[in-house]
Amino acid sequence: MKARRRFLWSLIFGIAGMSSFPFAASAGDIATQTLAVGQVLRGHFMQERKLAGFANPLKSSGSFVLVPGTGLIWRGEKPFANTTVISSDGILQIANNQVSLRLPASRLPGLSHLYVTLGAAVSGNIKPLQQTFSVTQQSGGAQWKIVLKPLHPENAAMSQIKSLVLAGGKFVDSVEIDKGGGDVDQITFLDQHAGNADLTADEKSLFQALHK
Repeated sequence: MKARRRFLWSLIFGIAGMSSFPFAASAGDIATQTLAVGQVLRGHFMQERKLAGFANPLKSSGSFVLVPGTGLIWRGEKPFANTTVISSDGILQIANNQVSLRLPASRLPGLSHLYVTLGAAVSGNIKPLQQTFSVTQQSGGAQWKIVLKPLHPENAAMSQIKSLVLAGGKFVDSVEIDKGGGDVDQITFLDQHAGNADLTADEKSLFQALHK
């Protein structure tokens, strides 16, 4: 279960970073272009996972589709193909064209809370984040950085996260997830673009699969 929490936090906060977080330096608030219901955010990612005791980080890359109010499709392409779908209904993982993991929300205590947190990030609403994290904001020109640290690290859902650092401009360009003990995930987002494009038949099928 701890491994699943680590995986879930990595994905959710990595993807939370892909919403747009404007930075109004004068007010110190986050408020820029955000995704609305009906919009879709697409792009690519590169991830480096540094593990204590290993000299070289584990590297992976792929693409993503984020749909506010619906969920996230996270496709790993290298070093091997796999797909993860997350929504308020649960988590679905597919590898080698076979379902390798299906967890309904009822079997993942804390998923609804994490999903609400993701929704707050996507909408540009920082207040719900402040209920869970201490939030430090910095800005410099068109760039900004946010540091999130759990207010209650003893909470089971938070115990796997030491801090998160989100940085970017129009969109989040990078997310660093410090899991403590020398384990750090660094996610870089590329080629991000938001629009009202319809989901493909395959993408619709993946979201529908969570209801089976």
